[in-house]
Amino acid sequence: MIAHKVFVFNPFQENTYVLWNETNEAIIIDPGCSDASEQQLLVKFMASNGLKPKSVWLTHAHIDHVLGLQFCLDQWQIPYYLHPAEVSQLKAVEVYAPNYGFYDFEPVTKDGQLLDLTDVSLGAEIFKVLFVPGHSPGHVAFLHENSGQIWAGDILFRQSIGRTDLPGGNFETLKESIVNKLYSLPEPTVVYPGHGPKTDIGFEKKYNPFVSI
Repeated sequence: MIAHKVFVFNPFQENTYVLWNETNEAIIIDPGCSDASEQQLLVKFMASNGLKPKSVWLTHAHIDHVLGLQFCLDQWQIPYYLHPAEVSQLKAVEVYAPNYGFYDFEPVTKDGQLLDLTDVSLGAEIFKVLFVPGHSPGHVAFLHENSGQIWAGDILFRQSIGRTDLPGGNFETLKESIVNKLYSLPEPTVVYPGHGPKTDIGFEKKYNPFVSI
């Protein structure tokens, strides 16, 4: 059993997800909490539901998805996971954060655990790690096959796709990731994106104006 809660954080309206199992072990996907009020929303939710955070999983390391990373590491003393190609992306955030008005950004002070593109787990629940570059060079998605759900970051949105004009972005690569990795999933698979509402694979294959088949 997997349950989840979505928080919409920071000026980029980024989706931060908390997932937990029947024993209340929890993981955080893309912590974007950018100020004290957003941080406390996350803390209060964990406490009020008796959740025990075990780790942070990053789909990628753009600023809007990591604004709360160091806070989570400090708050719960947990590790974080990211693709090797995202390490440099994460280090760059400290440099460009002031350009976006985040003068108090907390740089990450310890190395993450590198994803090996096989599986990650939340207790007994297994998630496949899918390598889906194009928006960012080391972008990944987390697929829970048993429930038909995928947490896909900024690759595929409802009737839209991730931007490809940032460093490391490439439209053709993004399209290949969507067609070969996401559109090959069963059509009822629910997609939880990094921004905006959820969607599903069947709907996007028919109605996505950027990548439809």
